[in-house]
Amino acid sequence: MSDAETAPSVLDLLEARGFIAQCTDRSALASTLNQDPVKFYVGFDPTADSLHVGHLLPVMAMYWMQQAGHIPVVVIGGGTGMVGDPSGKDKSRDFITEEAVARNIEGQRPHFGRVLSLAASEPERAGNQGFILNNADWLLGLGYVSFLRDIGRHFSVNRMLSAESARLRLERNQGLSFIEFNYHLLQSYDFYKLHEQYGVKLQFGGDDQWFNILGGIDLVRRMSGAEVYGFTIPLLQTAEGKKMGKTEKGAVWLDADRCSVYDYYQYWINVSDADVIRFLKLYTTMPLDRIEPLAALRGADVRKAKEVLAFEATKLVHGEAAASRAQATARQLFGGRGAANAPTVEVSLPAGILDVLRLSGLAKSNGEARRLVKQGGVRVGDAKVSDPNFVLNDAALVWKGKKSVVQVVAKA
Repeated sequence: MSDAETAPSVLDLLEARGFIAQCTDRSALASTLNQDPVKFYVGFDPTADSLHVGHLLPVMAMYWMQQAGHIPVVVIGGGTGMVGDPSGKDKSRDFITEEAVARNIEGQRPHFGRVLSLAASEPERAGNQGFILNNADWLLGLGYVSFLRDIGRHFSVNRMLSAESARLRLERNQGLSFIEFNYHLLQSYDFYKLHEQYGVKLQFGGDDQWFNILGGIDLVRRMSGAEVYGFTIPLLQTAEGKKMGKTEKGAVWLDADRCSVYDYYQYWINVSDADVIRFLKLYTTMPLDRIEPLAALRGADVRKAKEVLAFEATKLVHGEAAASRAQATARQLFGGRGAANAPTVEVSLPAGILDVLRLSGLAKSNGEARRLVKQGGVRVGDAKVSDPNFVLNDAALVWKGKKSVVQVVAKA
């Protein structure tokens, strides 16, 4: 057995951090990764102009792969995005216009560069810098008849119907459109094209992509006779069984215009105690030996681990300065305690208390706000406000009565 086969692999690190659900020929992949830098890719559909926390999971796996010397290729689905991936969906997606796809691609691009080292293009890269591709560049120009003849002949309809996403849709009489049925061929072709043109040897993605990844591996083998590999990442749910990255307000976006830095920080502060260590491994770059002591914290001390998670996760996406500001605001508001689930309202500070009450929704009008203040029903932090001309200069908890509270933070 060679040294490459027995040496520790980046796969061991990914498994230890919780990134791997399924893997093709693990021993052969580990050996390949231990020899030379490997180009690998992950695909992202441009269904919105920002990535969210769910998308960040494969990006973090890409980060660790790049840290181990391998070369990330981000493939944005400008072509497949106009078809719509049926994987894991119980109904057809609405079509996205070509203009919306282009807008969403430009919105997503900056998020990748915050975590990965990327060159402007493949010819410009140095070392193990990665690069971004748009599969519209090779998919939109395909001739339909030649694609069916050269690519479609390698796919079994029976096998495609056995895929879980197709099988469940048909069992529920929900139907599967012909265009969605073709998605599997297009994603498989992506892997073939990337292997032939760029030498990509590995694809990974969410666990719902297993069938598509296997299709790409099989197509490369049939067309080129080459061995390529794939693995999937678990589809995360929180300890409460909720989809990762979703809140009552909607998705937790990486774009600060969609989700403020403070709200992003608070998302991590508010995760279940049972999720903290798992998320530290998945959503931060902290070494495992620094995470391990935090796993021993119990009871109220778990809050310390949550603060580490919130700071590190926010620093990764928004930078250290922004993370420090969010942390300082949270500590000023709560002192580490209470009302942490209060809704957040961004206000241009300084602001008069009447405007704050109205803008936050605690009062419907300035007149109602004035009456609340005069009746002694308003507090800022622990201090009662009795002057209608009171000016709020800094972030604070603002209370109406004993139960209604909002977190007022400075608008960026």
